[in-house]
Amino acid sequence: MSLTDTSRFGVFRTATFRLTLAFVAAIIGGMVLQFVLLFVQMTHFESERSSGILHREADVLVQETPERLEYQVRERASNELRVVINWVGLFDGHYHHIAGDLKAWPEGLTVDGKVHRLTLSPTDDAPYEMRFLAVKVPGGRILVLAHSLHLLSELHYMIRRGALLSVFPVVMFALLTGVVLSHRALARVKTMHEAIDRIMQGDVHERLPAGRERDELERLAGSVNRMLDRLEHLMDEIRDVGNDIAHDLRTPLSRVRARLERATSSPHDADYLNSVIEQATQDLDQCFSVITALLRIGEIENGRRRAGFAYVNLGDLVADIVDLYEPIAETNGLVLTSLVVAAPASDALVTFGDRDLLVEVLANLLDNAMKFTPSDGHVTVSVTPGPGVINLRVADTGIGIPEAEREAVLGRFYRSDKSRHVPGSGLGLSLVMAILRLHGVELAIADGDGTAATRGCAFEMIFQASSSPEPA
Repeated sequence: MSLTDTSRFGVFRTATFRLTLAFVAAIIGGMVLQFVLLFVQMTHFESERSSGILHREADVLVQETPERLEYQVRERASNELRVVINWVGLFDGHYHHIAGDLKAWPEGLTVDGKVHRLTLSPTDDAPYEMRFLAVKVPGGRILVLAHSLHLLSELHYMIRRGALLSVFPVVMFALLTGVVLSHRALARVKTMHEAIDRIMQGDVHERLPAGRERDELERLAGSVNRMLDRLEHLMDEIRDVGNDIAHDLRTPLSRVRARLERATSSPHDADYLNSVIEQATQDLDQCFSVITALLRIGEIENGRRRAGFAYVNLGDLVADIVDLYEPIAETNGLVLTSLVVAAPASDALVTFGDRDLLVEVLANLLDNAMKFTPSDGHVTVSVTPGPGVINLRVADTGIGIPEAEREAVLGRFYRSDKSRHVPGSGLGLSLVMAILRLHGVELAIADGDGTAATRGCAFEMIFQASSSPEPA
């Protein structure tokens, strides 16, 4: 079904219209409940009022003398008794009529002083219900009073008619509102469908209309747009990484091909061939190191190494890595020192992470520091506890990183102009960032411990401190 057909016939299938139908059903249910309660309350009120009228009139008439009572019953058409009482009858002890317009004893009526609801069947009219009260009066006679329920029936009729007349416009107005709102929502969805179609056709810069994100649909569109921005950014990164991989692998592979062609173009002695093979092996190792680093970064970014997390003491870790790299630093004419600030608590330098990966972080940072720090320079690794955190810092007195490049050097294959003469693949800091993101740690680059001419570089990390469990 096309978008046009959907916009024409899909109004009645939208969530807004279904919600409107549910709202209409709720309105009708509420109105029915309201009228039922009104019926019950009105019936109860009219019953109580009718019973009160009958009992009050009976209490007054019982006080009359037999002669006065008979006179009142006979003359009820010309006095106030007829205004409040519809039927009156005076009977003897054998239920024989004495006076009044109620000529026959109502069937089912008992003389118990209680109000009964019975059906009266006059000769000239259809049967209808009334409320009767029969009480004994002086002289062994029985007084019967009757009150009609026609007022209650009329009220019931008016309520039913009013309910039927009011439900129709309310339902029609609600349905019309639902159609209008559904059409508006469907028009917005159609616009989003068109934008999605353009994105699927290759226009990755297209975005959904999100407006100011004032409702759920716009907030959803805003979230989708942010997801598309992220996907576009990742696609650009993948494209750049692919280009960088091709560029970084092409150079060593071209060298391998050129050496092999020279070796096969004319006869050479065994020493020359061995040197060519050795150089080709080194170039291939460089290619393999790039591929291995990329695979390792992908593995770490996918979070597959979290199974190896445990409690790690960063103070002990720094001491071990400094002992390992201290001979290398002396060979390069550098001074490598560690600064571990003591803490009152024994576990203040403990964090939760993968020790092997954290060793790799420090190893990469120390390798970079020693590569770009000239002889007689200093490299310092410090660990300082803080309130709930641990500050780890690797600083040097080398050539430093310009502020404009500090964000870029963390990307893959980026080589600064100052570092192009130094061997490397440009993936070391990318691997460091992947490991730190796995540990939830941010990396900041600042000036190091050098002078104004050679400011050096400092890599600062803040770990969350974790209390290690007590030994068993």
